[in-house]
Amino acid sequence: MSKRSDIIEPYEWTNDRRTGLVYSEILGWIDIGHAQGTDIISLLADFRKGESSSNCSYQITYSQKMFVHKKTFGTGKFVRWEISKGLSVEEIHSIALSMMLTTACLFENYQSQWFFSWHTDSGFSGEDLTSDLLGFYRAILPSNYQSRLQLISKQDALKRWDYYGPIGGYKNKGFLPLLFPNPEKQCVSGKPYKGNLPAFMTWIHPFCDLNSGKVKILTNDGTHYSFMSDQ
Repeated sequence: MSKRSDIIEPYEWTNDRRTGLVYSEILGWIDIGHAQGTDIISLLADFRKGESSSNCSYQITYSQKMFVHKKTFGTGKFVRWEISKGLSVEEIHSIALSMMLTTACLFENYQSQWFFSWHTDSGFSGEDLTSDLLGFYRAILPSNYQSRLQLISKQDALKRWDYYGPIGGYKNKGFLPLLFPNPEKQCVSGKPYKGNLPAFMTWIHPFCDLNSGKVKILTNDGTHYSFMSDQ
């Protein structure tokens, strides 16, 4: 659940920063936590472990979670796939993307249910899915993405927030960015609109050939619970 107080200067977005909110003229609002990509780094490590095992197949689980009451209670969504050993790097990236896309949508839908509305408006919040996708690419191919995103200053980002209101009030159920035009420009409509993803966030395609024998879906909509643990 992004707040006005989360907005930071672009230079404060470092590779090890875990929280914060910035505005990009390319991707709209970016939640730095979602865009960190550490979950994808762990996912890729699981693939490498499976590919190096002596088994002819291995299981991969990918999850997205949230915590409340100072991490007393955690819950989230996960998918679990069985993978046939012997994949190329390109196939691993494609399968990882499919797992992330599926789970992210499940998780956002889960957060949007009435029993979480007392705590958060984050379900399908306008920045979440696009930030998840950015985090995926940052993990797959580390680079200085910040320099490509046309980030605006904290002062200008605050003006966008104050003009349009909290980003949680705008829902985005897809991965295309939701853009908020500069309200100080007279030529703009003053309404948010869907933009296009930059080329550096489209070069991997999600794995779709579920009849290839390379993957088997074991769980496609699992629910995770934890108590007194951040795992």
